[in-house]
Amino acid sequence: MQEELTIEQAFDKLEKLIEHMETEIPLEESFDLYKEGVELIKMCNDKLDKVEKKIMILEENGELGDEF
Repeated sequence: MQEELTIEQAFDKLEKLIEHMETEIPLEESFDLYKEGVELIKMCNDKLDKVEKKIMILEENGELGDEF
């Protein structure tokens, strides 16, 4: 994909893609935007999975309590 985005930047870009797709655009452009959106969602899921794994490791080591 493009440069590394934060999750917040990716969500913002997804929102703009959706807004653009809701307008009348050619089918080819719609497909390209859909493909870009899927890539953004995958990137977000990967980042969230990494954070979740780190939290689970911290909980196992006792370094992160119930306050999280």
